Amino acid sequence: MAYRSASYQSVPRRRVVVTGAGIVTSHGLGWQVNAGAFRQGTVSLRPVTLFDVSRQRVQTAGEVILSAALPPHRLSPQEERRLERGAHLLIHAAQEALLHSGFSGKNLPCVLGTSAGGMALGEAFYRQACGAAAGPRKSRARQATRALYYQSQQQVAAMQRALGLTGPVTVISNACASGANAMAHAFSLIARGDVPAVLCGGYDALCQLVFAGFDTLKALSATVARPFDAQRDGLALGEGAGLVLIESLEHARARKASLLAEIAGTGAGTDLHHLTQPHPQGDAALASMTAACAMAGLEPGEIDYLNSHGTGTPLNDIAEALAIQRWAGDSVARLPVSSTKGAIGHLLGGAGAVEAVICLMALRGGFLPPCVNIETPDPACTFDLIRQPRNAVLRTALTNSFGFGGSNATLIFRQPPD
Repeated sequence: MAYRSASYQSVPRRRVVVTGAGIVTSHGLGWQVNAGAFRQGTVSLRPVTLFDVSRQRVQTAGEVILSAALPPHRLSPQEERRLERGAHLLIHAAQEALLHSGFSGKNLPCVLGTSAGGMALGEAFYRQACGAAAGPRKSRARQATRALYYQSQQQVAAMQRALGLTGPVTVISNACASGANAMAHAFSLIARGDVPAVLCGGYDALCQLVFAGFDTLKALSATVARPFDAQRDGLALGEGAGLVLIESLEHARARKASLLAEIAGTGAGTDLHHLTQPHPQGDAALASMTAACAMAGLEPGEIDYLNSHGTGTPLNDIAEALAIQRWAGDSVARLPVSSTKGAIGHLLGGAGAVEAVICLMALRGGFLPPCVNIETPDPACTFDLIRQPRNAVLRTALTNSFGFGGSNATLIFRQPPD
């Protein structure tokens, strides 16, 4: 077999529920504006203004329009000035998740996923170091601060200081599966009874090195990102953050919290096929979805919506489509599937967490977010590809996240228990 998979369905576990969620995308800040945009199929890709893209093939992305001020926080003026863009995204999403949940505990574990981390600070460090001819004193100015805050755990620590949190931190960097892996790890901590609650999710901010790298690889669409279209030619990059407050069902009920959803199952698989290309038949994706369903005690036909990884690249979409066919079997034609990356771009390490929040929105709001920009669906899409806004009564939702190096992750959510 060309993959490794993980399944924990045999381990007795506590039930885990979501009691709060926060989201930042190029649609805007917060649940309300994002839910409305995803319901309607709004596209929020715009010209990049954060750095120079004049020499790139592509000049657009899902850039977030951040307000000048942070939400209320506990940072000093100096700490606030030192914040990297990813930390800004984190603070906005984390505060919304905490307020949404009504959770007031401070000793709260945090498990976050990211791919680029504080890359923009690394870029600034490199540029200044290469300009050392301007004088040794100038070459060292602020470099120690950049080196310190470049570390991804410092962005999470800044979020904790801003919101007064003191719990342990775990940072997972597993390419584009990072956010989903972080949520799965947090789920396991609660399911095993290690902790009663965790703040978890993922984030990534746009930066020039990553943008130029994807453009050089010709992975970015030179036209328009259109996952599962027969003429798709690449992805769009985006930025944002998705965070959720998850708790054991007992803990949430004890404090009379409102329940958004239950995390029914998680799955993971590792594809050993290629550094950047998925297995042509989607072997690890199949393993990941199968493991998540086994944990949840669900058959593929019981999944009411599948939020696909769906990047818009020729190889990814066909591999995922074939994996979905193999996994769903005879029920594939009835399975609603869409990718939301054509609307906000690919958020890399933050993608899985943001798309998990989108699934929560779909469950709560009773809608299927459409896959935008499609003219002619790829023939491999034998499932029900959602191309227009549609209302639906959803009991369950599954989201896939796949990353370079063969990382595959699946999360399943269902309506919360009464």
